[in-house]
Amino acid sequence: MSITQQYALDVYRASLHGEPAPPAPGRHDWRTVRELRDYRRFEAVIAGRPARGGIRAALARLTHTRHRAAGC
Repeated sequence: MSITQQYALDVYRASLHGEPAPPAPGRHDWRTVRELRDYRRFEAVIAGRPARGGIRAALARLTHTRHRAAGC
């Protein structure tokens, strides 16, 4: 059963019972993504890590070529 079919079934059942229809699938996706981002930033601050730029810093560490000094 697809998401659309499940939603149609839920709307039908809600109408039979006189209840309000459930929200459409995907309606609150961006809000959920924002809440997850804010939560991860909060956890980083509590743990003493920078709240932003973690992925870029990790990629920079991996891709940065280290030059050795002569004689080492």
